[in-house]
Amino acid sequence: MKALCWNGINDLRVERVPDPAILNPGDAIVKVTMSSVCGSDLHLLDGYVPTMKAGDIIGHEFMGEVVEVGPAVAKIKRGDRVVVGSVLGCGGCEFCQTDQWSLCDNSNPNPAILEKAYGYSGAGIFGYSHAFGGYAGSHAEYIRVPYADNGAFKVPDGVTDDAAVFTSDAFPTGFMAADMCGIEPGDTVVVWGAGGVGQMAMQSAWLLGAGRVIAIDRFTDRLAKAKKHAKAEVLNYEEVDILEALKEMTGGRGPDRCIDAVGMEAHTTGVEQYYDKAKQSLRLQTGRPAVLRQAIVACRKGGTVSIVGVYGGLLDKFPMGAAMNKALTLRMGQMFAQKYIPQLLDRVASGEVDPSYMLTHKWGLEQSPEGYKMFKEKTDNCMRVVFTP
Repeated sequence: MKALCWNGINDLRVERVPDPAILNPGDAIVKVTMSSVCGSDLHLLDGYVPTMKAGDIIGHEFMGEVVEVGPAVAKIKRGDRVVVGSVLGCGGCEFCQTDQWSLCDNSNPNPAILEKAYGYSGAGIFGYSHAFGGYAGSHAEYIRVPYADNGAFKVPDGVTDDAAVFTSDAFPTGFMAADMCGIEPGDTVVVWGAGGVGQMAMQSAWLLGAGRVIAIDRFTDRLAKAKKHAKAEVLNYEEVDILEALKEMTGGRGPDRCIDAVGMEAHTTGVEQYYDKAKQSLRLQTGRPAVLRQAIVACRKGGTVSIVGVYGGLLDKFPMGAAMNKALTLRMGQMFAQKYIPQLLDRVASGEVDPSYMLTHKWGLEQSPEGYKMFKEKTDNCMRVVFTP
């Protein structure tokens, strides 16, 4: 089959690879019909996630048709149209049983790598390095889905593929970001990053009772989408001082809930951008935490900072004093796909949210290296490129 393979920093190639096969009784084989790029993939391209190997298939936000199931699979069958969560969960460990699926004890077959880095390993993730299990990703014609009864969900009739594909990762990640905020009726919620996850975090904030949503980015097309589709007020950080603007917009109080939907390659302005980029390039820090710093300083006293932008290691100049002395609550994590996907499919089916507007480019797999280049450089008003193998 054809697949998009990582072969080094910013080196993606469409290659012929062996077809996947059933390895365990709980596996399914899915014929991929749609597979989306994701902002966290850019960390792989830029070399900031270690343990990638030449030939690894990337991609983790996808849907497709079930073409084969193992003997232990009971909830899905051949011919079903399914969306698959990007995080794998065994279903039986303490963390899966308590709906903390990305902390699964058993789905990462290479736990020693993350145990050394983090103390304990979390779940495996499709197409996201050997530290997270070495699972083949979704930018391919077919994919093996382990623990299929836990991670593959039938798409309701009437929900289009264009909308359903984003319930795999972007929508549940954004919803979890808002859910972790503990939003109370009328709260002001600020979202840094108006990409796919940020857009879904904004819409989710409204669903959970926000009284006001503010989006921060520098790309005018993304801010326009945030304003039109997520009903957000917008701020361009290249045009205004964000901290001063947020104080003014909240009467000096500060926003109640702040969401970092950007992560380790955050862009900012001035000396801070050069400082962070130089330290990251020299591996003196593994992430650029400009957004995280802003969110912590901007948040009102006693507020909450929710972090779903991916971070991999160590950060410099972390404003711990502000977080501690303002009594902030910090919540974060890889998203709990299996907890959220069923309810989000229902919300899409009912018409509450239509994520399909994020799909700006739909291309064949042969164009996937070009698609990632466009996505990374944010040209042609690209928000999400979806490949149709």
